[in-house]
Amino acid sequence: MSRSSIPRSVLILTDLVVVILFVAIGRSNHHHDLQPRGMISTLWPFVLGLAVGWMQVIRRRHNGATLRSGLEIGLVTVIVGMIARVVAGQGTAIAFIVVAFVFLVGLMLVWRYLIKKSRRSRW
Repeated sequence: MSRSSIPRSVLILTDLVVVILFVAIGRSNHHHDLQPRGMISTLWPFVLGLAVGWMQVIRRRHNGATLRSGLEIGLVTVIVGMIARVVAGQGTAIAFIVVAFVFLVGLMLVWRYLIKKSRRSRW
């Protein structure tokens, strides 16, 4: 049995929510609309990166709930997402890469840490 009792689908969906939040907040802060076409245009490179990150974790038979898995998934999400943006002719300014790294990796680590910590504490 895996070390996590959280279903893998929930873990993946939680990471997907992090990616969607990143895109929605970024588009909103840069005064871009949140219409589906614009969201998808910005979202797909990072969803691709997320999928690659999760495939890597699953291939090694890790459950995805650990901090190490969160770091790996987050890094792959940013790296593959930025490469896909370049291939698609979208921008990849250094500041954007840094913000993407901090937000995506940070949140993917934070929610895993909070789950880990809450499971250790006794109420």
